[in-house]
Amino acid sequence: MKVLYNWLKEFVALEATPEELRARLSLSGTAIEAQEDTPAGPMLDAELTSNRADCLGHYGIAREAAALYRLPLEAVAAYPRELAEPASSVTRVDIEAPELCGRYTARVLRGVKVEPSPIWLRERLESLGQASINNIVDATNYVMLELGHPLHAFDLDLLGEGRIVVRRARAGEKMRTLDGIERTLTPEMCVIADASRAQAIAGVMGGADSEIRSTTRTILLESAWFDPISIRRTSKSLGLRTEASMRFERGADLVLADRASRRCAELIQKLTGAELLAGAVDVYPAREPALEIQLTRKELLRVMGADVPDAEIESILSALGFAPVRTDSAPGSAESLQAVWTCRRPSWRGDVMREIDLIEEVARLYGIENFPARLPAAKLPAARLEYAEAEDRLRERLIGLGYQEIITIPIVEESADALFRAENASPARIANPLAEDASVMRSTGAVTMAATLEWNLNHGQRNLRLFEFGRTYGWNGSEPVETRILTLGATGLAREKNVADSERAFGFADLKGDLDQIGRLAGGFLWKSGGPEWLHQARAGMISLQGEGAAAQPAGIAGQVSRRVSERFKLRQDAYIAELELEPLCAGYKAARSALRYKPLSRFPAVERDFSLVLANGTPFSAVAHAIRSLEIAEVSSIDAVDVFRGKNLPAGKFSLLVRVTLESRQATLTEAQLTNFSSRILAALEQKLGATLRA
Repeated sequence: MKVLYNWLKEFVALEATPEELRARLSLSGTAIEAQEDTPAGPMLDAELTSNRADCLGHYGIAREAAALYRLPLEAVAAYPRELAEPASSVTRVDIEAPELCGRYTARVLRGVKVEPSPIWLRERLESLGQASINNIVDATNYVMLELGHPLHAFDLDLLGEGRIVVRRARAGEKMRTLDGIERTLTPEMCVIADASRAQAIAGVMGGADSEIRSTTRTILLESAWFDPISIRRTSKSLGLRTEASMRFERGADLVLADRASRRCAELIQKLTGAELLAGAVDVYPAREPALEIQLTRKELLRVMGADVPDAEIESILSALGFAPVRTDSAPGSAESLQAVWTCRRPSWRGDVMREIDLIEEVARLYGIENFPARLPAAKLPAARLEYAEAEDRLRERLIGLGYQEIITIPIVEESADALFRAENASPARIANPLAEDASVMRSTGAVTMAATLEWNLNHGQRNLRLFEFGRTYGWNGSEPVETRILTLGATGLAREKNVADSERAFGFADLKGDLDQIGRLAGGFLWKSGGPEWLHQARAGMISLQGEGAAAQPAGIAGQVSRRVSERFKLRQDAYIAELELEPLCAGYKAARSALRYKPLSRFPAVERDFSLVLANGTPFSAVAHAIRSLEIAEVSSIDAVDVFRGKNLPAGKFSLLVRVTLESRQATLTEAQLTNFSSRILAALEQKLGATLRA
């Protein structure tokens, strides 16, 4: 909302400079993003929150400034000269959709002369980004910018039977708007019609058939109130957002409609010398009494932790239009802890509903800096969530492995989500998406991780290790289902070139190694080849957690992104993604944690034995480790894969794996005979179960 400093001074006698006013307004919650000079004087650009519809006009900002500086606010005087003939004698208003239109006022002016606006009016409008059209249209725009209430002028002679009908649009009904575009309407939209056809889209834009033109002599001036939700839906459906729709969809002032109409009629009289028929046709079917809200000092002290003097409370609330009245048992007792003020909500503050809203108004205008910083009193003891410790340990391990945490928005494009979604899964669609590329909640963390890898690669970041704690969403037929997940993404080099080593690209083995490091926190992972179609089938695996007995609980998937998906996301180098479900992972961490027992270090030295095995291609290391552990040799403390070799001097279809077995006794130093026996048994088991031989 752009406001002119000199225009504000017409309503409040400001002595503060524009720079000082900008700072004070910003500190009180009306953020002024920028300030610039214009032909009409200094201009302030206010960034308003969606609930402050009252500040969408100069008068609303002036009210804020008056309350800040405790200055009187000039009333908007609107006393146009009227003829004896009533407006109701030449026009009629029927509201057929009262749920969409809460009030409609119509005034009639005769003898208007449509001409260019005077310089002062054009200067103000153009300084605020409004194009000058003619004196009638400019007058309606001027009052909208002044009071924050939109108006519209019809050429009364072009309205069928000279009447107004506020109704729902008929199915398939069409009309040409002021921008020259023919639009198709639906029954959900509210229109302003005459006796035969729609003449305007209510609260959004007028129609070309009844627009003000050079031959116009009699006008009908509309000032109304329309349902905010209806206006918002109509504006979005038509792709037509205007200054009027922006104000109506935030909630215009129902009571202000008549005053804005009188103010605009007075201005048109001054600009054109027109005659105004007496009164207005004012159809007001939904009058409601003002809401009463109580403010207590006890609640103010509880929320803010410090007191505000009675005089300040009453001055602030009065300046904002809440008309506070002391209604406690001792209204004459100053600074009483029992003080209660009963306030009547003004029509322009529809956002104020509860006592806490009044406290916010007092606090922001009294000055947040006047309240000491303190922590609020806790009614319940704070406790960490059950899975918080497990996530902390996972996060620590991932950071230690060189990964960086990211946070992504889980709203994604449906076509991208479908690349990763299982065939039998139903996505959680958004009923009212903000954009086509943000229409569903992600079914898997892989879609946002792939998009993040794409963005970083496009911006020159080639070596990436990323992880995210998040949620996936699905639809079970009746309600959405959320699943907590951990997603990993990696691409680029696993090792950069240095003096001793050449560079090496990150591969599936690196991802598997990192995941196994994570799996140790939860008792270890079991791997099985394969995975969904969006992974490279030769470099993918399904992950499980070892359960009780022989049962294994599925925990996730990992692998290289397939070429089809890489091309879709323009990933021009190999990328790897893993996704783990956090529920089983955290449960595994908890079980592994509870199973930890103290074990003293052995007083006797450990011995390592290396076995350079020749194995058939496709033999996993897990099979080697399982074959060795099946011997149940108590002295075996660890089994590690040290090196892999593929190349010449090996039979076709074979590869070499260097396995290191660490042996350790807690009773005595192992003898050479024992070590030879263990080695022989291990080699025999590997030969029998896996066909392994020692490499010459």
